Amino acid sequence: MALPRTLLLGGARSGKSTHAERLLADRPDVLYVATSGRRDGDADWARRVDLHRARRPESWRTAETCELEAVLADAADPAPVLIDCLALWLTAVMDECGAWDDATWLGGGQEAVEARCAALAAAWAGTRREAVAVSNEVGMGVVPATPAGRRFRDTLGRLNMAVADASERVLLVVAGQVLTIKAVSV
Repeated sequence: MALPRTLLLGGARSGKSTHAERLLADRPDVLYVATSGRRDGDADWARRVDLHRARRPESWRTAETCELEAVLADAADPAPVLIDCLALWLTAVMDECGAWDDATWLGGGQEAVEARCAALAAAWAGTRREAVAVSNEVGMGVVPATPAGRRFRDTLGRLNMAVADASERVLLVVAGQVLTIKAVSV
């Protein structure tokens, strides 16, 4: 039987990452997968990354990667995995596919991004690892002013739905308060 998969959704600064870390705090070995990438020259971003690192137990390992399908499929590593976050992963995928550009999106970028999202959702559904993923809830905000912003919002919303469908537990974090959206016994 698969171990529980948990998706935590919330807005910016809602407490979703902190709560995700608390869910696995009693585990001595966790693989923390950071999808944010490096942003050279951005001091604010560096401080945010440092705060995240400081909160984690020293025994946890960190992987900075967007190769989430491989991480989820790694049967040789029995440690739980915490992915933070799917929104930043999607940003990297859209960068790789050139999907911010309208012409590229219409000329194959959409299909490329959707294929990567489908592969991630399938890897999430098929993982044998205990897994926790963090993502931004985008369905409660304003409608983005640009086509690229709307396609990001729509794509992340669909990815969140696919991951939630394959999760035993879905939590929504609002102002640091955790609401259970879905809970299936395993």
